[in-house]
Amino acid sequence: MSQLREECGVFGILSKEKRDVASTAYYGLFALQHRGQESCGIVVNDDGLFTSHKDTGLVNDVFTPDEMKKLGLGDMAVGHVRYGTTGNSNRANAQPIVVNHIKGPMALCHNGNLVNSFELREQLEMDGSIFHTTSDTEVISYIITKERLTAPSIEEALCRAMRRIKGAFSLVVMSPSKILAARDPHGFRPLCFGTLPDGGFVVASESCALDAVGATLVRDLEPGEIIVFERDGMRSIREHCGTCTPSLCVFEYIYFARPDSVVDGASVHEARVRAGAFLAKKHPVDADIVVGVPDSGLDAAIGYSRESGIPYGMGFIKNRYIGRTFISPGQKSREDKVRIKLNPIASVVRGKRVVLIDDSIVRGTTSKRIVGLLRDAGATEVHFRVTAPPFLNPCYYGTDIDSRDNLIACHHSIPEIAEIIGVDSLGYLDLTDVPCLAEGCTCGGICDACFSGHYTTPVPKKKAKSRFEYKKSERRPKE
Repeated sequence: MSQLREECGVFGILSKEKRDVASTAYYGLFALQHRGQESCGIVVNDDGLFTSHKDTGLVNDVFTPDEMKKLGLGDMAVGHVRYGTTGNSNRANAQPIVVNHIKGPMALCHNGNLVNSFELREQLEMDGSIFHTTSDTEVISYIITKERLTAPSIEEALCRAMRRIKGAFSLVVMSPSKILAARDPHGFRPLCFGTLPDGGFVVASESCALDAVGATLVRDLEPGEIIVFERDGMRSIREHCGTCTPSLCVFEYIYFARPDSVVDGASVHEARVRAGAFLAKKHPVDADIVVGVPDSGLDAAIGYSRESGIPYGMGFIKNRYIGRTFISPGQKSREDKVRIKLNPIASVVRGKRVVLIDDSIVRGTTSKRIVGLLRDAGATEVHFRVTAPPFLNPCYYGTDIDSRDNLIACHHSIPEIAEIIGVDSLGYLDLTDVPCLAEGCTCGGICDACFSGHYTTPVPKKKAKSRFEYKKSERRPKE
């Protein structure tokens, strides 16, 4: 339960017959809710007529029974859950983005973060484009739309757009007659597809969403691949495949993805269990019980327990009706949510030497509060083990850490961090173990830039999440 802000979840369905595809999209987004709790949206396609609804809030709050009825029937739909890594939280920045154009409407969903969005937007604005949001997703929509003017098909327009946009992007695009899925050439963010019993197709950020709607997983998109789904089948466009170094974000396995998902052929649950085992080997300790911080620390705690022989116990009860703490806009709010989200089971930890497993330490304040909960419940020792290396660098590919300023590991040594958060010992996952987490991963490579500082793309010139949002006093005339 770190303080990372994670990116988004995308979903698309193409059915062989007209039906309530909005409900299918709803269940898919519900399964992806962990990927974003800021806003959500669904667009339904009924013979080329798009009907949409989106707003800030959780899926079951935004899509009331009345709103679901308004979406009506159709044979295609796309949906999105958002936590924004470019642009603030408001209804205008909610997705999908719908573009009405002479070549036909288009709905676009995006998971990731562009590294050249500022430069692209400046170019587009100088050419006369008018933006209605402050997200980089609208930049992508404008580029695809401009390419549609001369491209023979929407898939060719998307293919051309991919030559211009750089960074992390897993896209689901809906036209009047097709659904397209595209993954950036580095494969930073996951994207998979499956088949429905009626012969239709589903595409989603994680396989857990396919499970939720009764679809059978076929495979993950390869980095750089575009897949076109139509009523008579699917086809793959591979022009951009193999053009870049594969770099799947390792935090998908450590924290972002649901443990029941399979990402690029590797089980998320098994990756976390493996992380716990690595920690037990590298950072052993005499203790009475191993507990994990729900949810991403639980699987790793099982791995630590198996490897070390120290019994595993359920040390915390999680309130399932409150979102991840990183969603909170302010530190005080985050700390309040920790208090009502987690409650230690005193009978499990009282008088015990506890090994506490969590996925990361970003600022340290949330970790300090969790350790305090265990101390208050009677734990005699707390030994903190982290299933990631120290977070030393900003992420520009979809994790909302755009500066080193608030990263505790950038300013303090490991013994100092241990003292700050109040633990008896502290051990991080070794950087050399990171590539070994996802056994069987088919992506071909892992991005660990947030730990190592080795970025596979140029670092963006404008890094702040709010790079498209300025007060009047902050604007400086160009020299």
